[in-house]
Amino acid sequence: MTQTIFDSRQVRRAFGRAAQGYAQASAVQQEIESRLLESLEHYLVRHNEAKPQLLVDLACGPARAAHAMRERWPDSQILALDAALPMLHAAHDNTRKQWLRRRREIPRIAADLRALPLADGIVDLLFCNLALQWVEDLPAAFAEFRRVMRPGGLLLVSTFGSETLAELREAFASVDDYPHVSPFTTIAAFGDALINAGFREPVLDRDVFIEHKPDFNTVLRSLKAMGATNALQQRRSTLSGRQRFAAAAAAHPKNPDGSLPMRWEAIYAQAWAPQAGTPIRDAHGEIVHIPVSRIPIRRKNSP
Repeated sequence: MTQTIFDSRQVRRAFGRAAQGYAQASAVQQEIESRLLESLEHYLVRHNEAKPQLLVDLACGPARAAHAMRERWPDSQILALDAALPMLHAAHDNTRKQWLRRRREIPRIAADLRALPLADGIVDLLFCNLALQWVEDLPAAFAEFRRVMRPGGLLLVSTFGSETLAELREAFASVDDYPHVSPFTTIAAFGDALINAGFREPVLDRDVFIEHKPDFNTVLRSLKAMGATNALQQRRSTLSGRQRFAAAAAAHPKNPDGSLPMRWEAIYAQAWAPQAGTPIRDAHGEIVHIPVSRIPIRRKNSP
């Protein structure tokens, strides 16, 4: 059984509180999303310019990707899904002008990416930017993505890699034994999870972005503004004291000009949904799913 690392309610609350200012606070996240959106054209190449019928912007935030897909495919059905209701309200506010121009609003659905309210095999293109770092069980998440995707559909995902916030992690590790920064996956583990879920022809890439903040408090405020607060189950249950924060600030590496580096490692992945029946694998081998209707039941004769 996968260990529960994150407090999912805290994740939803943090992103809900950040919803109104998220677009202004998430410059790096928007850049990563823009680079991931560049891969949309691969669907057209693969499918001989045929447009996708159903596209999903999963963990959509302000739904920037959903709008970009609407600009590219105005006649396709597009859904914007997010677990945080305030994010969906923000997505609605941000799309009002587009709705007035097109008279067609993008449907917004509250949903957890680990249990999507979608039928099997209906999604042609699933786009998920920077949400999987909040999921403990990557193979299960990818298995759910595969369930809703049409064979030959395009999966475009990104997540944060293990170098993310490395300086901040080291600073807090020097002052106490509580986790303050989320664990992040490696690009190898991310690719393995995709392959084990049965996805075909995965292509992975990575970027490292380094922001520079004037001081430690600005680092923490910027994380809070984008919803990236400490949501670990084992986080400290009481407020950290002023002395502890001062010690962490002193331990944080600094640039020659005194500013603090804030590192982000972005992992991008593109893969294609397999044909029905393609096996899913875990650490022990292939996982076989047998419908109950196919299991022979031997009934005892009545006395």
